[in-house]
Amino acid sequence: MSKILAKIWETYVASWKAEALAEKRRLVEASVSSQCRYTDPLTQTQGWDQLLDYMRDFHRQLPGGHFVTKRFIAHHDRSVAFWDMCDADGTVIGDGISYGEYDAAGKLTVMTGFFDPVN
Repeated sequence: MSKILAKIWETYVASWKAEALAEKRRLVEASVSSQCRYTDPLTQTQGWDQLLDYMRDFHRQLPGGHFVTKRFIAHHDRSVAFWDMCDADGTVIGDGISYGEYDAAGKLTVMTGFFDPVN
């Protein structure tokens, strides 16, 4: 089961990197429940549209920015991912941890990111 969740997680991670909105939406819809809740130190979102808006804001602030999963652990429809945030060139500019919960279909329903915000 953890391999299945890891694949779902990586599809979600790819949605953060995708630049075209249509591709970003396709990846989100494939990996995230339409009723999802996303929370990090900077925001809280509910549903695909708010999440996609936040992802687009991320790309406006950091063109080409993306995340690379360093370690992924899962059990009982829950996961923890340790990740690096990278700029367009792949240079690591931050790191963090994310917690996820998955529904019976294997889609993410809750994503909670933990990182030190830049002041």
